[in-house]
Amino acid sequence: MKHLLTGLGFGLAILIGWFLFLSLNTSDTLPEVDERQPKTVKSTQLPQMVRPVDLTGPFNFAGEPIPMDDFDVRERLDMELLRNAYFHRNTLLLLKRKPRFFPTIERILAEEGVPTDLKYLAVAESGLDNAVSPAGAKGVWQFMAPTGKSYGLEINAEVDERYHLEKATRAAAKYLKDYYKEFGDWRWVAAAYNMGGPNVRKWRKRQSADNIFELDINKETMAYVFRIVALKTILEDPESFGYSLGPDDAYPVLNNYETVTVSKSIADLGQFAKANNTTYRKLKVYNPWLVAGSLPISTGNSYEIKLPR
Repeated sequence: MKHLLTGLGFGLAILIGWFLFLSLNTSDTLPEVDERQPKTVKSTQLPQMVRPVDLTGPFNFAGEPIPMDDFDVRERLDMELLRNAYFHRNTLLLLKRKPRFFPTIERILAEEGVPTDLKYLAVAESGLDNAVSPAGAKGVWQFMAPTGKSYGLEINAEVDERYHLEKATRAAAKYLKDYYKEFGDWRWVAAAYNMGGPNVRKWRKRQSADNIFELDINKETMAYVFRIVALKTILEDPESFGYSLGPDDAYPVLNNYETVTVSKSIADLGQFAKANNTTYRKLKVYNPWLVAGSLPISTGNSYEIKLPR
């Protein structure tokens, strides 16, 4: 028993010595903490980089004023300006795409007698992209197939002119003019483009609304007119919203091509592209309306194809 206690005492002494050794060495390596250093920084000491948007205006769409003296109108436009001004990735993409799309769209709208502000419908609809909606609307102008066909666009398995910027823009201009004949106000036309003429007629009559801003309808369409005004405001003066693009930042205009008229079927667009010193990919970029790998052409018909150079 005596020997056992002696052994335990010896082991305990070694263990205590080992812990003392570790604590002394650890204390040498720990950094000293200066309690005088501040632990927090008040947020009010930092510069405010995100600011409210300027609502002094005036604001208009296609020459028709936005009534900013109405608090409800003012708040709804403010909401869309904030959403789009601080949706940085998307707004930068729009600024980069603008030089590629706007000149063609503006030219055709002007030729058709439609105010060029209506181009912002295409911005709101597709983001200037050949998008496809869950409902099946396609192209920069987001035409549904029946509407596109009724305005002269060819839509089939090989050709979809909803992706043809020039033809789709001309079809959109005619579509918008038809609505203007009925409503006589481009702001109403914008709402009809978004939710359809029959729905605008129904809600306008049901609510006895003389002004588009008096309507109380679905959230998407209520925001739509304000969104296009916000997009116009930001894209026309991006510097005021903190966006600065250099001359080389925008996507290049696709004008380096020659146009050929094709009146015979093309069995293989890949081979056609190669024979014309380009690639299948580039052929589709310049001609997104070619939606298949071949192009059947009936007798007496022809297509104009852009060949990049």
